[in-house]
Amino acid sequence: MSPDNLPDPEHGRPLRLRCLCLVIHAPDDLRVLEQDAGDLAPGQVLVRVGFGGICGSDLHYFHAGGFGTVRIKRPMILGHEVAGTISAVAPGVTRVKPGDRVAVNPSRPCGACRYCLEGLPNHCLDMRFYGSAMRDPHVEGAFRNLLVCDAVQCEPLADQVPLQHAALAEPFSVALHGVQRAGALLGKRVLVSGCGPIGCLVAAAARIHGAAEVTAVDLTDETLSIARAMGAHSTINVTQDTSWVQRFSADKGSFDVMFECSGNERALRAGLETMRPRGVVVQLGLGGDVSLPQNLVVGKELSICGSFRFHAEFALAVRLINEGRINLQPMITGAYPLVQAREAFELASDRSRAMKVLLDFEAA
Repeated sequence: MSPDNLPDPEHGRPLRLRCLCLVIHAPDDLRVLEQDAGDLAPGQVLVRVGFGGICGSDLHYFHAGGFGTVRIKRPMILGHEVAGTISAVAPGVTRVKPGDRVAVNPSRPCGACRYCLEGLPNHCLDMRFYGSAMRDPHVEGAFRNLLVCDAVQCEPLADQVPLQHAALAEPFSVALHGVQRAGALLGKRVLVSGCGPIGCLVAAAARIHGAAEVTAVDLTDETLSIARAMGAHSTINVTQDTSWVQRFSADKGSFDVMFECSGNERALRAGLETMRPRGVVVQLGLGGDVSLPQNLVVGKELSICGSFRFHAEFALAVRLINEGRINLQPMITGAYPLVQAREAFELASDRSRAMKVLLDFEAA
């Protein structure tokens, strides 16, 4: 019998499990609501969510109701960075068992479209990604204390890994995918432009992949200090060191690879100046339309590519976390109970005070 269809000991009737969810109704309109947790279908598990990380996309929904052409058309549960404990499993599930602590992969490609079959599931034509208004009906998110999901979405955690750290497996996966897009980093000089959560995790991922030197640039000392803690060899506050581009662009440039994580046109153009001939630029940050200095790109024979989400990197991220190959503690600003979600979102919106803010569902 599924755990959300347990008999009521007093009346003998099925007792439905209810869960608390964080729902966005409109810009600046967050509500904690109670909903049916749902039934377990074959191959599924029930996860008691412990912690969830507030992502930039969650903040876009909170402040503006979406981003670009994506807008919420009806209430939607937010969140896609979560970790928790298996509470129950459907019959026949052997991948995980009750009591296992897991990170939950929010990406659910269909496995049948042409891109999935070509080995590009992050470009799935029928993607269902938690907490996304790209589809209509929207895909409900994972900011709830009870989550029914597929067993294959769950990556088991080592005993010593805190659930707070495991909740960062998803953004770490984004960073790992971006690093993979650059090709081999062994012995390379790397520039990370923009030191929000993804930029700091890219610095860590670049170190793991053998970069000889990682330089991080940003606008604030607070973010740069975390970038150093995550693996950057050196950092530059571009508001204070206005000659950094001139120094690093001498003799046709200094960096072999740039990861542009801010989405800012000025940051991209400045970074291009510092690239060596035949360098690789990976764009992870999202922004509007930008113009590129074509003569510079052509003259240096630069390669520019994008990086979108992840797939196989999620399992790799959890393995690296399990093996202690990355310390995620410097990323975590704090954790707030679900009833203080507004305070958590407001803190997460302030880059001078916060890097990664978590929701604590165990305290809900």
